[in-house]
Amino acid sequence: MKIVFINRFYAPDHSATSQMLTDLAAALAADRIAVHVVTSRLRYDDPQALLPAQERIDGVDVHRVWTSRFGRANLVGRAVDYLSFYLTAAVKLAALTRSGDVIVAKTDPPLVSVVAGGIAGLRRARLVNWLQDIFPEVASNLGVRVARGAGGRLLRWLRDGSLHRAEANVVLGRGMLERVASLGVDPRKIVLIPNWADGKRLRPMGRDENPLRDEWELGSRFVVGYSGNLGRVHEFQTMLDAADALRAQPDVVFLFAGGGARMAELQLAARECGLSGIVFKPYQPRERLGQSLSAADVHLVTLQRELEGFVVPSKFAGVAAVGRPTIFVGDPEGEIGSIVRESECGICVEEGDVDALVRAITTLRDAPALRERMGENARRVLEERFDMPVALAQWRKLLRAVAENGTRMSGMNEQSALPGK
Repeated sequence: MKIVFINRFYAPDHSATSQMLTDLAAALAADRIAVHVVTSRLRYDDPQALLPAQERIDGVDVHRVWTSRFGRANLVGRAVDYLSFYLTAAVKLAALTRSGDVIVAKTDPPLVSVVAGGIAGLRRARLVNWLQDIFPEVASNLGVRVARGAGGRLLRWLRDGSLHRAEANVVLGRGMLERVASLGVDPRKIVLIPNWADGKRLRPMGRDENPLRDEWELGSRFVVGYSGNLGRVHEFQTMLDAADALRAQPDVVFLFAGGGARMAELQLAARECGLSGIVFKPYQPRERLGQSLSAADVHLVTLQRELEGFVVPSKFAGVAAVGRPTIFVGDPEGEIGSIVRESECGICVEEGDVDALVRAITTLRDAPALRERMGENARRVLEERFDMPVALAQWRKLLRAVAENGTRMSGMNEQSALPGK
Protein backbone atom coordinates (compact mmCIF):
# COMPACT_ATOMS: atom_id res chain seq x y z
CA MET A 1 0.00 0.00 0.00
CA LYS A 2 1.20 3.50 -0.86
CA ILE A 3 -0.43 6.58 0.64
CA VAL A 4 -0.04 10.06 -0.80
CA PHE A 5 -1.19 13.00 1.33
CA ILE A 6 -1.83 16.44 -0.09
CA ASN A 7 -1.93 19.55 2.09
CA ARG A 8 -0.37 22.99 1.78
CA PHE A 9 1.68 22.69 5.00
CA TYR A 10 3.82 19.97 6.54
CA ALA A 11 6.67 19.68 9.06
CA PRO A 12 8.58 21.65 10.19
CA ASP A 13 5.56 23.96 9.94
CA HIS A 14 3.69 23.99 13.27
CA SER A 15 0.15 24.93 12.24
CA ALA A 16 -2.52 22.59 13.61
CA THR A 17 -3.33 20.84 10.33
CA SER A 18 0.37 20.38 9.62
CA GLN A 19 0.98 18.81 13.02
CA MET A 20 -1.91 16.35 12.62
CA LEU A 21 -0.70 15.33 9.18
CA THR A 22 2.90 15.01 10.37
CA ASP A 23 1.86 12.76 13.25
CA LEU A 24 -0.20 10.47 11.02
CA ALA A 25 2.28 10.28 8.15
CA ALA A 26 5.19 9.48 10.48
CA ALA A 27 3.18 6.78 12.27
CA LEU A 28 2.25 5.10 9.00
CA ALA A 29 5.84 5.26 7.76
CA ALA A 30 6.92 3.58 11.01
CA ASP A 31 4.55 0.75 10.03
CA ARG A 32 6.68 0.31 6.89
CA ILE A 33 4.03 1.78 4.63
CA ALA A 34 5.22 3.89 1.70
CA VAL A 35 4.11 7.42 2.57
CA HIS A 36 4.47 10.54 0.42
CA VAL A 37 3.34 14.09 1.12
CA VAL A 38 2.69 16.70 -1.56
CA THR A 39 2.92 20.10 0.07
CA SER A 40 4.22 23.64 -0.47
CA ARG A 41 7.60 25.11 0.41
CA LEU A 42 5.90 27.63 2.73
CA ARG A 43 5.39 27.96 6.45
CA TYR A 44 1.99 28.99 7.75
CA ASP A 45 3.30 31.87 9.86
CA ASP A 46 6.01 33.02 7.44
CA PRO A 47 5.06 33.02 3.73
CA GLN A 48 8.54 34.27 2.82
CA ALA A 49 10.25 31.18 4.25
CA LEU A 50 11.35 28.65 1.65
CA LEU A 51 11.66 25.03 2.71
CA PRO A 52 13.60 22.38 0.72
CA ALA A 53 11.89 21.09 -2.39
CA GLN A 54 12.50 17.46 -1.47
CA GLU A 55 13.45 15.71 1.75
CA ARG A 56 12.76 12.62 3.81
CA ILE A 57 11.46 13.19 7.33
CA ASP A 58 10.95 10.23 9.69
CA GLY A 59 10.58 7.86 6.75
CA VAL A 60 8.12 10.11 4.89
CA ASP A 61 9.01 11.35 1.40
CA VAL A 62 8.11 15.04 1.33
CA HIS A 63 7.62 16.70 -2.07
CA ARG A 64 7.34 20.49 -1.82
CA VAL A 65 6.05 22.29 -4.89
CA TRP A 66 6.43 25.93 -5.91
CA THR A 67 3.63 28.36 -5.08
CA SER A 68 3.24 32.12 -5.02
CA ARG A 69 3.88 33.68 -1.62
CA PHE A 70 1.44 36.51 -1.07
CA GLY A 71 0.40 35.14 2.32
CA ARG A 72 -2.84 35.58 4.25
CA ALA A 73 -2.94 39.38 4.45
CA ASN A 74 -5.64 39.76 1.78
CA LEU A 75 -8.10 37.47 0.03
CA VAL A 76 -6.85 38.15 -3.50
CA GLY A 77 -3.27 37.22 -2.64
CA ARG A 78 -4.49 34.15 -0.81
CA ALA A 79 -6.55 33.08 -3.83
CA VAL A 80 -3.49 33.36 -6.07
CA ASP A 81 -1.49 31.26 -3.60
CA TYR A 82 -4.23 28.65 -3.68
CA LEU A 83 -4.41 28.57 -7.47
CA SER A 84 -0.67 28.17 -7.88
CA PHE A 85 -0.72 25.28 -5.40
CA TYR A 86 -3.59 23.56 -7.23
CA LEU A 87 -1.59 23.61 -10.47
CA THR A 88 1.84 22.56 -9.25
CA ALA A 89 0.50 20.05 -6.72
CA ALA A 90 -1.68 18.41 -9.37
CA VAL A 91 1.35 17.81 -11.57
CA LYS A 92 3.35 16.31 -8.70
CA LEU A 93 0.41 14.23 -7.46
CA ALA A 94 -0.17 12.78 -10.91
CA ALA A 95 3.51 11.87 -11.20
CA LEU A 96 3.51 10.07 -7.83
CA THR A 97 0.20 8.22 -7.96
CA ARG A 98 -0.35 4.75 -9.39
CA SER A 99 -3.33 2.40 -9.65
CA GLY A 100 -4.44 1.18 -6.22
CA ASP A 101 -2.69 3.95 -4.27
CA VAL A 102 -4.62 5.89 -1.63
CA ILE A 103 -4.72 9.68 -1.87
CA VAL A 104 -5.65 11.53 1.33
CA ALA A 105 -6.67 15.14 0.67
CA LYS A 106 -6.95 17.64 3.50
CA THR A 107 -8.76 20.97 3.13
CA ASP A 108 -5.89 23.45 2.81
CA PRO A 109 -6.29 24.95 0.34
CA PRO A 110 -10.09 24.68 0.08
CA LEU A 111 -11.37 22.32 -2.61
CA VAL A 112 -8.03 20.57 -3.01
CA SER A 113 -10.18 17.44 -2.85
CA VAL A 114 -11.47 18.36 -6.33
CA VAL A 115 -7.92 18.30 -7.68
CA ALA A 116 -7.10 15.11 -5.78
CA GLY A 117 -10.31 13.46 -6.94
CA GLY A 118 -9.47 14.19 -10.57
CA ILE A 119 -6.02 12.66 -10.22
CA ALA A 120 -7.45 9.67 -8.36
CA GLY A 121 -9.84 9.03 -11.24
CA LEU A 122 -7.10 9.46 -13.82
CA ARG A 123 -4.72 7.07 -12.03
CA ARG A 124 -7.37 4.65 -10.72
CA ALA A 125 -6.36 5.47 -7.16
CA ARG A 126 -8.62 5.71 -4.11
CA LEU A 127 -9.53 9.03 -2.55
CA VAL A 128 -10.01 9.84 1.14
CA ASN A 129 -11.07 13.37 2.10
CA TRP A 130 -9.88 14.58 5.51
CA LEU A 131 -12.23 17.47 6.27
CA GLN A 132 -10.85 20.07 8.67
CA ASP A 133 -13.70 22.38 7.69
CA ILE A 134 -16.54 22.49 5.19
CA PHE A 135 -15.98 24.94 2.34
CA PRO A 136 -17.55 27.05 0.83
CA GLU A 137 -20.10 27.26 3.66
CA VAL A 138 -17.46 28.57 6.07
CA ALA A 139 -16.50 31.33 3.66
CA SER A 140 -20.15 32.15 2.94
CA ASN A 141 -20.92 32.51 6.64
CA LEU A 142 -17.92 34.81 6.97
CA GLY A 143 -19.26 37.08 4.26
CA VAL A 144 -16.97 36.13 1.36
CA ARG A 145 -18.97 37.12 -1.71
CA VAL A 146 -17.48 34.60 -4.12
CA ALA A 147 -18.80 31.83 -1.86
CA ARG A 148 -22.37 33.08 -2.27
CA GLY A 149 -24.82 33.19 -5.15
CA ALA A 150 -23.94 31.48 -8.43
CA GLY A 151 -20.26 31.26 -7.48
CA GLY A 152 -21.11 29.51 -4.25
CA ARG A 153 -23.40 27.05 -6.01
CA LEU A 154 -20.63 26.14 -8.44
CA LEU A 155 -18.13 25.64 -5.60
CA ARG A 156 -20.60 23.45 -3.69
CA TRP A 157 -21.27 21.37 -6.82
CA LEU A 158 -17.55 20.77 -7.28
CA ARG A 159 -17.09 19.99 -3.58
CA ASP A 160 -20.07 17.63 -3.45
CA GLY A 161 -18.71 15.72 -6.43
CA SER A 162 -15.43 15.10 -4.62
CA LEU A 163 -17.27 13.93 -1.49
CA HIS A 164 -19.42 11.47 -3.43
CA ARG A 165 -16.43 10.26 -5.45
CA ALA A 166 -14.29 9.50 -2.38
CA GLU A 167 -14.05 6.11 -0.74
CA ALA A 168 -14.24 7.83 2.67
CA ASN A 169 -14.75 11.31 4.10
CA VAL A 170 -13.20 11.81 7.53
CA VAL A 171 -14.96 14.38 9.72
CA LEU A 172 -13.91 15.77 13.12
CA GLY A 173 -17.18 15.79 15.05
CA ARG A 174 -20.83 14.80 15.16
CA GLY A 175 -22.03 18.15 13.89
CA MET A 176 -19.73 17.92 10.90
CA LEU A 177 -20.87 14.35 10.29
CA GLU A 178 -24.47 15.54 10.17
CA ARG A 179 -23.56 18.39 7.80
CA VAL A 180 -21.86 16.03 5.35
CA ALA A 181 -24.67 13.48 5.58
CA SER A 182 -27.18 16.24 4.77
CA LEU A 183 -25.41 16.67 1.41
CA GLY A 184 -26.58 13.21 0.39
CA VAL A 185 -23.22 11.49 0.92
CA ASP A 186 -23.50 7.75 1.56
CA PRO A 187 -23.31 7.35 5.39
CA ARG A 188 -20.93 4.43 4.88
CA LYS A 189 -18.48 6.92 3.39
CA ILE A 190 -18.47 9.26 6.42
CA VAL A 191 -16.08 8.40 9.24
CA LEU A 192 -15.69 10.37 12.48
CA ILE A 193 -12.09 10.60 13.68
CA PRO A 194 -11.42 13.64 15.88
CA ASN A 195 -8.20 15.60 15.77
CA TRP A 196 -5.91 14.72 18.64
CA ALA A 197 -3.11 15.69 20.98
CA ASP A 198 -0.12 13.61 22.03
CA GLY A 199 -0.82 12.69 25.63
CA LYS A 200 2.75 11.50 26.16
CA ARG A 201 4.30 14.75 24.97
CA LEU A 202 1.69 17.02 26.55
CA ARG A 203 1.12 16.33 30.23
CA PRO A 204 -0.14 18.35 33.21
CA MET A 205 2.56 20.57 34.70
CA GLY A 206 2.37 22.63 37.87
CA ARG A 207 3.10 26.33 38.04
CA ASP A 208 6.33 25.91 39.98
CA GLU A 209 7.84 23.43 37.51
CA ASN A 210 7.09 25.48 34.39
CA PRO A 211 10.06 27.64 33.35
CA LEU A 212 7.95 29.67 30.92
CA ARG A 213 5.98 31.30 33.72
CA ASP A 214 9.21 32.88 34.93
CA GLU A 215 10.55 33.57 31.44
CA TRP A 216 7.31 35.32 30.45
CA GLU A 217 7.10 37.09 33.84
CA LEU A 218 3.70 35.68 34.67
CA GLY A 219 4.60 35.09 38.31
CA SER A 220 1.77 33.99 40.55
CA ARG A 221 -0.94 35.73 38.55
CA PHE A 222 -3.99 33.85 37.30
CA VAL A 223 -3.37 33.23 33.60
CA VAL A 224 -6.22 32.95 31.08
CA GLY A 225 -4.68 31.42 27.96
CA TYR A 226 -5.48 31.26 24.28
CA SER A 227 -3.21 29.04 22.20
CA GLY A 228 -2.75 28.60 18.46
CA ASN A 229 -4.59 30.13 15.55
CA LEU A 230 -6.92 33.09 15.99
CA GLY A 231 -8.63 33.08 12.63
CA ARG A 232 -11.75 34.49 11.05
CA VAL A 233 -13.90 31.70 12.47
CA HIS A 234 -12.94 32.67 16.03
CA GLU A 235 -14.73 35.42 17.94
CA PHE A 236 -12.48 37.66 20.05
CA GLN A 237 -14.56 40.70 21.04
CA THR A 238 -16.00 38.87 24.05
CA MET A 239 -12.49 38.03 25.24
CA LEU A 240 -11.29 41.59 24.69
CA ASP A 241 -14.25 43.09 26.56
CA ALA A 242 -13.69 40.65 29.44
CA ALA A 243 -10.04 41.71 29.67
CA ASP A 244 -11.22 45.32 29.74
CA ALA A 245 -13.72 44.53 32.51
CA LEU A 246 -10.96 42.83 34.54
CA ARG A 247 -8.34 45.55 34.06
CA ALA A 248 -8.78 46.62 37.72
CA GLN A 249 -7.78 43.11 38.86
CA PRO A 250 -4.03 42.92 38.17
CA ASP A 251 -3.83 39.33 39.41
CA VAL A 252 -5.56 38.24 36.17
CA VAL A 253 -3.57 38.22 32.91
CA PHE A 254 -4.58 37.08 29.43
CA LEU A 255 -1.93 35.15 27.47
CA PHE A 256 -2.29 34.79 23.69
CA ALA A 257 0.35 32.45 22.22
CA GLY A 258 0.03 31.88 18.48
CA GLY A 259 -0.97 33.77 15.36
CA GLY A 260 -3.60 33.85 12.67
CA ALA A 261 -5.59 36.30 10.61
CA ARG A 262 -7.12 38.09 13.62
CA MET A 263 -4.22 38.06 16.10
CA ALA A 264 -2.77 41.35 14.78
CA GLU A 265 -6.29 42.83 14.90
CA LEU A 266 -6.60 41.79 18.53
CA GLN A 267 -3.19 43.24 19.39
CA LEU A 268 -4.15 46.57 17.83
CA ALA A 269 -7.49 46.63 19.66
CA ALA A 270 -5.75 45.84 22.97
CA ARG A 271 -3.30 48.73 22.45
CA GLU A 272 -6.09 51.13 21.55
CA CYS A 273 -7.94 50.15 24.74
CA GLY A 274 -4.78 50.58 26.79
CA LEU A 275 -4.96 47.04 28.14
CA SER A 276 -1.75 46.08 29.91
CA GLY A 277 -3.14 42.80 31.21
CA ILE A 278 -2.74 41.00 27.87
CA VAL A 279 0.52 39.26 26.91
CA PHE A 280 1.18 38.20 23.31
CA LYS A 281 3.65 35.49 22.32
CA PRO A 282 4.35 33.92 18.91
CA TYR A 283 3.73 30.30 17.97
CA GLN A 284 5.87 28.08 20.18
CA PRO A 285 8.00 25.23 18.80
CA ARG A 286 6.52 21.82 19.35
CA GLU A 287 9.06 20.87 22.00
CA ARG A 288 7.84 23.80 24.13
CA LEU A 289 4.13 23.38 23.48
CA GLY A 290 3.54 21.51 26.75
CA GLN A 291 5.12 24.33 28.73
CA SER A 292 3.25 26.97 26.74
CA LEU A 293 -0.13 25.32 27.28
CA SER A 294 0.60 24.65 30.96
CA ALA A 295 1.61 28.27 31.53
CA ALA A 296 -2.11 29.10 31.63
CA ASP A 297 -4.42 28.17 34.50
CA VAL A 298 -7.46 27.99 32.19
CA HIS A 299 -7.83 28.23 28.42
CA LEU A 300 -10.25 29.99 26.13
CA VAL A 301 -11.61 28.21 23.05
CA THR A 302 -13.92 30.12 20.74
CA LEU A 303 -16.06 29.50 17.67
CA GLN A 304 -18.72 31.66 16.08
CA ARG A 305 -22.13 30.06 16.56
CA GLU A 306 -23.03 30.09 12.84
CA LEU A 307 -19.96 27.96 12.08
CA GLU A 308 -20.91 25.03 14.31
CA GLY A 309 -20.75 21.82 12.31
CA PHE A 310 -18.53 23.41 9.68
CA VAL A 311 -15.43 23.77 11.90
CA VAL A 312 -14.22 21.98 15.07
CA PRO A 313 -11.53 23.83 17.09
CA SER A 314 -8.65 21.39 17.47
CA LYS A 315 -6.98 23.35 20.29
CA PHE A 316 -9.36 21.75 22.81
CA ALA A 317 -7.39 18.48 22.69
CA GLY A 318 -4.11 20.16 23.64
CA VAL A 319 -5.79 22.00 26.51
CA ALA A 320 -7.26 18.72 27.77
CA ALA A 321 -3.88 17.00 27.47
CA VAL A 322 -2.22 19.39 29.94
CA GLY A 323 -5.15 19.07 32.33
CA ARG A 324 -6.50 22.59 32.14
CA PRO A 325 -10.18 23.61 32.18
CA THR A 326 -11.67 25.10 29.03
CA ILE A 327 -13.86 28.18 28.94
CA PHE A 328 -15.70 27.75 25.67
CA VAL A 329 -17.09 30.93 24.11
CA GLY A 330 -19.72 29.89 21.60
CA ASP A 331 -22.75 27.63 21.30
CA PRO A 332 -23.06 25.52 24.51
CA GLU A 333 -24.96 22.90 22.49
CA GLY A 334 -22.26 22.69 19.81
CA GLU A 335 -19.42 20.19 19.44
CA ILE A 336 -16.94 21.54 21.98
CA GLY A 337 -19.65 23.08 24.16
CA SER A 338 -21.33 19.70 24.57
CA ILE A 339 -18.07 17.98 25.48
CA VAL A 340 -17.22 20.67 28.03
CA ARG A 341 -20.66 20.47 29.66
CA GLU A 342 -21.09 16.70 29.62
CA SER A 343 -17.54 15.97 30.82
CA GLU A 344 -17.54 18.80 33.37
CA CYS A 345 -14.14 19.93 32.17
CA GLY A 346 -14.88 23.64 31.95
CA ILE A 347 -17.52 26.32 31.55
CA CYS A 348 -19.53 27.42 28.50
CA VAL A 349 -20.24 31.08 27.76
CA GLU A 350 -22.42 32.47 24.99
CA GLU A 351 -20.69 34.70 22.45
CA GLY A 352 -21.09 38.32 23.52
CA ASP A 353 -21.93 37.55 27.16
CA VAL A 354 -19.04 39.45 28.73
CA ASP A 355 -20.46 39.29 32.26
CA ALA A 356 -20.70 35.51 32.07
CA LEU A 357 -17.11 35.24 30.84
CA VAL A 358 -15.89 37.47 33.66
CA ARG A 359 -17.81 35.32 36.16
CA ALA A 360 -16.33 32.13 34.68
CA ILE A 361 -12.80 33.50 34.95
CA THR A 362 -13.16 34.78 38.50
CA THR A 363 -14.97 31.61 39.61
CA LEU A 364 -12.13 29.42 38.40
CA ARG A 365 -9.55 31.79 39.82
CA ASP A 366 -11.16 31.69 43.27
CA ALA A 367 -11.89 27.94 43.33
CA PRO A 368 -8.63 25.98 42.89
CA ALA A 369 -10.31 22.71 43.89
CA LEU A 370 -12.92 23.14 41.15
CA ARG A 371 -10.17 24.04 38.70
CA GLU A 372 -8.23 20.92 39.62
CA ARG A 373 -11.26 18.67 39.27
CA MET A 374 -12.13 20.10 35.87
CA GLY A 375 -8.52 19.65 34.78
CA GLU A 376 -8.58 16.01 35.82
CA ASN A 377 -11.83 15.51 33.90
CA ALA A 378 -10.24 17.14 30.86
CA ARG A 379 -7.26 14.81 30.96
CA ARG A 380 -9.64 11.84 31.24
CA VAL A 381 -11.50 13.02 28.13
CA LEU A 382 -8.18 13.30 26.29
CA GLU A 383 -7.15 9.77 27.18
CA GLU A 384 -10.52 8.28 26.24
CA ARG A 385 -11.33 10.19 23.05
CA PHE A 386 -8.65 12.57 21.82
CA ASP A 387 -5.28 10.95 22.57
CA MET A 388 -3.04 10.36 19.57
CA PRO A 389 -2.88 6.53 19.84
CA VAL A 390 -6.70 6.36 19.81
CA ALA A 391 -6.97 8.42 16.64
CA LEU A 392 -4.05 6.74 14.88
CA ALA A 393 -5.59 3.32 15.49
CA GLN A 394 -8.81 4.54 13.82
CA TRP A 395 -6.84 5.94 10.89
CA ARG A 396 -4.90 2.70 10.42
CA LYS A 397 -8.13 0.72 10.36
CA LEU A 398 -9.74 3.10 7.89
CA LEU A 399 -6.82 3.19 5.47
CA ARG A 400 -6.50 -0.60 5.50
CA ALA A 401 -10.21 -0.88 4.73
CA VAL A 402 -9.95 1.61 1.88
CA ALA A 403 -6.88 -0.06 0.38
CA GLU A 404 -8.33 -3.54 0.64
CA ASN A 405 -12.07 -3.08 0.20
CA GLY A 406 -12.74 0.32 -1.30
CA THR A 407 -16.22 1.46 -0.31
CA ARG A 408 -17.07 -1.80 1.46
CA MET A 409 -16.30 -0.40 4.92
CA SER A 410 -19.46 -1.21 6.85
CA GLY A 411 -19.00 -0.61 10.59
CA MET A 412 -16.23 1.98 10.38
CA ASN A 413 -18.46 4.97 10.96
CA GLU A 414 -20.57 3.26 13.59
CA GLN A 415 -17.52 2.44 15.70
CA SER A 416 -15.87 5.84 15.46
CA ALA A 417 -19.09 7.66 16.31
CA LEU A 418 -19.87 5.76 19.52
CA PRO A 419 -19.94 7.82 22.73
CA GLY A 420 -16.62 7.66 24.51
CA LYS A 421 -14.73 6.63 21.41
